Amino acid sequence: MLTKTCGRTGRITRAAGLALALSVSLSGCTTISDWFVDDEELEIRRLAPLDAQFVPTVNWEAEVGEGIDGYFSHLRPVYANEKLYVADRHGTVAALDPESGETLWEQNFAIFKDEGMFSSVSNLWKSGASAKIGGLSVDGSRVFVGTEDGVLMSLNAETGEVNWTQTVNGEILASPVTGDNLVIVNTGSGILYALDVETGEQVWEQVGDVPPLTLRGISTPAVSNGGVILGTPTGKIQVNILDSGLIAWETPITAPSGATELERIVDVDSAPLMYGGTIYAISYNGTLAAVELRSGRVIWKREYASYRNVTMDGNTLYVVDNNSHVYALDRRNGVELWSQSGLKKRVLTAAEPAGDYLVVGDKWGLLHWINKEDGKIVARYDLGGDDEDESVFAAPVYTGNAVIAVTREGDVASFSVP
Repeated sequence: MLTKTCGRTGRITRAAGLALALSVSLSGCTTISDWFVDDEELEIRRLAPLDAQFVPTVNWEAEVGEGIDGYFSHLRPVYANEKLYVADRHGTVAALDPESGETLWEQNFAIFKDEGMFSSVSNLWKSGASAKIGGLSVDGSRVFVGTEDGVLMSLNAETGEVNWTQTVNGEILASPVTGDNLVIVNTGSGILYALDVETGEQVWEQVGDVPPLTLRGISTPAVSNGGVILGTPTGKIQVNILDSGLIAWETPITAPSGATELERIVDVDSAPLMYGGTIYAISYNGTLAAVELRSGRVIWKREYASYRNVTMDGNTLYVVDNNSHVYALDRRNGVELWSQSGLKKRVLTAAEPAGDYLVVGDKWGLLHWINKEDGKIVARYDLGGDDEDESVFAAPVYTGNAVIAVTREGDVASFSVP
């Protein structure tokens, strides 16, 4: 798609025919595509002119599989072991060199007829059934891959070879986590599993409540101080004893309200954010809370609603709410420091701290750099060619000297950080 940029540097991505003519302004000008959207969407897609403080530098671009297409997914690259681990929904898992984007190893877990789950076929994967990968994490020498069919795989982080596979009862839509030689898996069925990290054998399970209507997504657990901390679809923060799975305590941070099931959705889908002895968590229907890890006591609450992860740098929390407003708050008391509403309803990712900035991606494939001190947007880059199929759906990853972003179509790009 050819992107009209009204005076700033653009890029060309794959597309053909009429798509070449369909573009949208990144700085407020009108294009042909404006004729095909309603007024509300047109207003969302138009962005105020940007007085850029710098131009993001692209280090490299690569493709890993075919991304997640139009499906819901929390799949996000992982930086570990001086490698970048990336997966697509269909079944590709790869390790890349973060400096060059070169593929170090690649596995394909698409399901092929008469060949089983672990076919080595790499060029014919489109004829196979999707592995439906939903979760990816790395712990030292192991890469853990979970699927919507409830399959958990342990791979060698250096080679991609399969160590073991295990099946659990429920979709794996969140990243597995590890601690004390256990791998913890939270599933869409409401069952929390602990498996032996060496063998994949089940050690314990804990069954939780699931309301009649919940969000498509689940909380990635955190492991700390001998406990497993997670958000629940019933609006609680829950801590399970790591050795046994027994619930140590659970604290509601929000309560259902409203006349319909839709209005009463209270999921805490974000991963709990840990700092010292405090858990920070946010619910879909409007509560950001700081909770004491030892006792479950609520330290403070504020009215912010989100299903995205809360991030932190120093003493500042960063929240992207359901309407894509970005906020900075003092983690010690919840006092709001600044807000940024210029990207409203653009379906932003969570905000990733990167040096002096926050980086967010949006529905139309744009990356935005926000100054952490005052919330002003200071730079922008069109990674997706203004194409919803190329949206930046997962929070960018900061490696310490570069920002990594991935689109729905599996395009991966590295940017230098000023």
